[in-house]
Amino acid sequence: MKAAKIQSIRGMHDILPAQQAAWQGLESTVIEVLEGYGYQQIRLPLVEKTALFSRAIGDVTDIVEKEMYTFDDRNGDSLSLRPEGTAGCVRSMVEHGLVHNQIQKLWYIGPMFRHERPQKGRYRQFHQLGVEVFGLDGPDIDAEMILMTARFWKTLGLKNIRLELNSLGSSAARAGYREKLVDYLQQHHDQLDEDSRRRLTENPLRILDSKNPNMADLLAGAPRLADSLDDESSQHFADLCAILDRAGIAYQVNPRLVRGLDYYSKTVFEWVTDELGAQGTVCAGGRYDALVEQIGGKATAAIGFAMGLERLLVLLEQQEQQASALTPHAYLIMMGEQAEKMGWALSESLRDQLPGLRLLVHHGGGGFKRQFKQADKSAAQLALIIGEDEVSQKQVSIKFLRQDQPQLTVSLDAVSETIKNRVPLGRRDTR
Repeated sequence: MKAAKIQSIRGMHDILPAQQAAWQGLESTVIEVLEGYGYQQIRLPLVEKTALFSRAIGDVTDIVEKEMYTFDDRNGDSLSLRPEGTAGCVRSMVEHGLVHNQIQKLWYIGPMFRHERPQKGRYRQFHQLGVEVFGLDGPDIDAEMILMTARFWKTLGLKNIRLELNSLGSSAARAGYREKLVDYLQQHHDQLDEDSRRRLTENPLRILDSKNPNMADLLAGAPRLADSLDDESSQHFADLCAILDRAGIAYQVNPRLVRGLDYYSKTVFEWVTDELGAQGTVCAGGRYDALVEQIGGKATAAIGFAMGLERLLVLLEQQEQQASALTPHAYLIMMGEQAEKMGWALSESLRDQLPGLRLLVHHGGGGFKRQFKQADKSAAQLALIIGEDEVSQKQVSIKFLRQDQPQLTVSLDAVSETIKNRVPLGRRDTR
């Protein structure tokens, strides 16, 4: 009996070779920007103790209650696949003693896991770039993060992404505001949907972020968090806005922006677009000054953001800014045993001399006609040809496959310089 076909898990996708250019183009672009601002990479485990996320994200958040992939290992410990990166990054900094009286500017990239309903740009295994800064408490670092994300969009060529800002204030200010909000919502209890009624006693600020259009008028009349901010948070937010104004960064203050995780305080921000439907947030973050202490370290100012790579790739594709496939620069055609000996030596020499060169060497034999057909199919720009005549003369013929130019014959020593002068080399020349 034929074995049943095994397919990937729902919401977890293969990233196929033809898609790699787009992924690598996006990743290399944002990493280049990060390095330009002095941020360093950290690599974190995919699996953490479940207690880390319960303590950091909050027991009553949707992530911990409904979405985490949690299991007991053979020792009976409760472990979870990471649903986000900040908690693990904070745990690492505390564990290795890297935050107290120190400044750390870090980034990480990789898969995260949430058991959500899969949608376009939103999957159960998804990839995030996360950025975290520890040890800086002023609005200037908040501004740097926003300016840096604005540079992402500029460098990638993305348009129609707007910035929304808010301040959540201190924990004491939020506690006072929470009482006012709960009192208001309880007076309109019959207008709340089921999800909001559940959150009313657990996490009422999350109700402000409801996407239910039937509650829009109710929430528009709710007390404003801005009216309950402490003086320090108000000044911090005003100073941030002043920096952004001077830098020419447009933004909209959104009083309903509260973010979905319990650990945020003071500045929160989102970059959103109307071109992705319901999944319009492409980058989001904010301050979490209490989280380091909450996870067992000493009180440390901190701020971070994350952006979903799948959503950005969808947006890049829709705006036709996505990199095309990484096509080869050259295809090496060899006819005869002596030509193959010369060709294999040449191919490795060219790779030594020309970093970034994408060179395909023909495999599988066949005559010139077959090899040229494969060279054309590869979409290479040049065909490097070695036959009997080329071997005897220690030369290589170069045929232009995508341009109307006459074929060249050059010495072995001149091949690398000829390629360098005729085609742009490097990973991102396909954008």
